Amino acid sequence: MLRHLPEQHCRRAFPRHRALGKAQGATPHLPKPALPLYPAHNQNETEQKRTRRVPKTALTDYARLEATGLWRARPDVQRVEVIVSIGEATLTIADRNERPLAHWSLPAVHRQNPSRRPAIFAPSDAEDEIETLELEDDDMIAAIEKVRRAIARRRPRQGRLRMGLTVATGLALFAGAVFWLPEKITDQTVSLLPDATRKAVGDRMLSRVRQFAGEPCGATAGRTALAKLGRRVLGEAPGRIFVVPSGVETTAHLPGGVILINKHLVEDTPEPDVPAGFILAERLRVERHDPMRDLLDHAGLVATVRMLTTGEISDDALDDYARVLLTASPEPVDDTALIARFDEIGIRTTPYAYEVDATGATTLALIEGDPVPIAEASPLIPDADWVAIQGICTD
Repeated sequence: MLRHLPEQHCRRAFPRHRALGKAQGATPHLPKPALPLYPAHNQNETEQKRTRRVPKTALTDYARLEATGLWRARPDVQRVEVIVSIGEATLTIADRNERPLAHWSLPAVHRQNPSRRPAIFAPSDAEDEIETLELEDDDMIAAIEKVRRAIARRRPRQGRLRMGLTVATGLALFAGAVFWLPEKITDQTVSLLPDATRKAVGDRMLSRVRQFAGEPCGATAGRTALAKLGRRVLGEAPGRIFVVPSGVETTAHLPGGVILINKHLVEDTPEPDVPAGFILAERLRVERHDPMRDLLDHAGLVATVRMLTTGEISDDALDDYARVLLTASPEPVDDTALIARFDEIGIRTTPYAYEVDATGATTLALIEGDPVPIAEASPLIPDADWVAIQGICTD
């Protein structure tokens, strides 16, 4: 089958026919191809614009592009026509023989005249930048802008990182201010308060409690006997123990070593071991939680700072805490710790256990673990003192 070739190819393919034709004055007859397989290229168009596409790069809508442009190496030289090609992350500028003249980093490429034509690019946005590149090819300009945006999105954002660190630091400081700082200020305040200030706050609290619990019972003989019971249970520094008509479920404690006892614990019980057990349990609660700390935790940060700086606390804060204190049920005390303390003092736990729960179901451990058998028990105080305590609320 005869392959059709363009005329210029035919002249190279059949030199003998050409010579023969000239000699004989005739032109050899060659079949004219219907369509050329290798159409001639337009040299002028090639010189003005060369655009070809080969395997994919970072662009998703573009393949590797090449276009002509005008490159100026420095301001004092003429512009040179160059071939510009765009790759994964670089812009390559080459001469007509495809010898590289410069390589620009795409993320750093800066456009000096946005939205104007011809587009003028520079290797960076530095004010003293001397290189420039002029482009008119729409595809190339769009590709450069798109690749620069894509690379910029993949680069770490220092501004965002800085903002993230700032926000994280702010949140940490805020969390510290909300959770850590109040606790530390309260700890500092409680540790610095002298005993005189604690006693003064306890006296003020006691005066506020009178509004809810009534006036503490004050029969002289009863108060003297109650002080003896306190020393028997708590040692030589028993603090101050008051019997109140109401407001307290069983016992409660205030700052300054004040313990409150509901009068039914002395009027309606058969032996002093019952109020002695409640006094001892309340002392364990005081040792576990500083009453002044409980007050400041309830009062809040502002009241704590005021206490730290001036040694004062408002009546409103004391009134509010007194209401909460007198309406709350006593915090449970660990049975093992309680039995150990009863054993140390030499007090029976059984009378106290049955007063807490008349059935003994919830206080069975105290009953079975009583450290003082009834046969070995001795009176805590003389009967006359116990009688005086029972009549402390009667004049």
